[in-house]
Amino acid sequence: MASCANTTMRLYSNFNPFQLPTKHPLSSSHSNPPCKPFHVTCSLRDLRDRIGSVKNTQKITEAMKLVAAAKVRRAQEAVVNGRPFSETLVEVLYSINEQIQTEDVDVPLTKVRPVKKVALVVVTGDKGLCGGFNNQLIKKAEGRIAELKGLGLEYTVISVGKKGNAYFQRRPYIPVDRYLEGGYLPTAKEAQAIADDVFSLFVSEEVDKVELLYTKFVSLLRSDPVIHTLLPLSPKGEICDINGTCVDAAEDEFFRLTTKEGKLTVERDTVRAQTEEFSPILQFEQDPVQILDALLPLYLNSQILRALQESLASELAARMTAMSNASDNAEELKKSLSMIYNRERQAKITGEMLEIVAGAAAMGG
Repeated sequence: MASCANTTMRLYSNFNPFQLPTKHPLSSSHSNPPCKPFHVTCSLRDLRDRIGSVKNTQKITEAMKLVAAAKVRRAQEAVVNGRPFSETLVEVLYSINEQIQTEDVDVPLTKVRPVKKVALVVVTGDKGLCGGFNNQLIKKAEGRIAELKGLGLEYTVISVGKKGNAYFQRRPYIPVDRYLEGGYLPTAKEAQAIADDVFSLFVSEEVDKVELLYTKFVSLLRSDPVIHTLLPLSPKGEICDINGTCVDAAEDEFFRLTTKEGKLTVERDTVRAQTEEFSPILQFEQDPVQILDALLPLYLNSQILRALQESLASELAARMTAMSNASDNAEELKKSLSMIYNRERQAKITGEMLEIVAGAAAMGG
């Protein structure tokens, strides 16, 4: 069996799984003594197997990247296709709200009362392998919970998504009203289940405010965890954060799968949804209160559905970025391993040739 002494590699205590071990000791400062290396030996066959394993891993990550790119496009199409309906509904709500400003009308979903207890709807993903997507949102929720505790307010959590469910189930000291699981593609039925829960909590005055925490899709490389007030509804029906800043998206980023240099790749396009203007002279036959009672729950459902769609698009974009980085790291590791393999193979061949020459010289002498 071939000796393993030719391919000695050194590993250090600060080992990076995506960085090839080097034969040269790491530079150290005067204050920190250098770490003592330990030796790991392997044969050329082991190196070949390692290179083959890295190639297979790279194929998997490339495939997951392209699958995520195809899914994120469908998720963004769902967001953009639903925006004209949502924006037109905002116009209708605003118009009706202007008409009943002078009337004494009691609309439960727009009623503002002193806040004693807050419900937090936390939307996370169902799967991993998406970088820090879930951790960022959970940290946002933890920060908001700390703020509410500092203000002396009670709170309860409505968790949506398997990752968030697992997180809160491991922490029984956090009060959770309900656990819900998201689907492959968010539907109005799933949004209605969440809307019914928060509606009953708010109308029954169990909570005085409902906040929605989700990840807003900005671009392929960026997604921001945001908090916006779900109930009571904004007078204009806008989606606003806890500071009153509108978080509605002005335009969206689309992805197209194309072929470049014989490989599938992803290109980005920017698109803005067009919404027809609402006629200011439109009159309603029904009583404004009846229309509000019908439209406000519908708009609540559309807000939640849109948040679920934005969160899914952000998760897929994060997974796409993570798999792209993994593919790049695999390519770099494959090149480094191949270089070591070729160097050690050449050294072995050279040594065998020297042995043959030395043997021939001894025989001739």
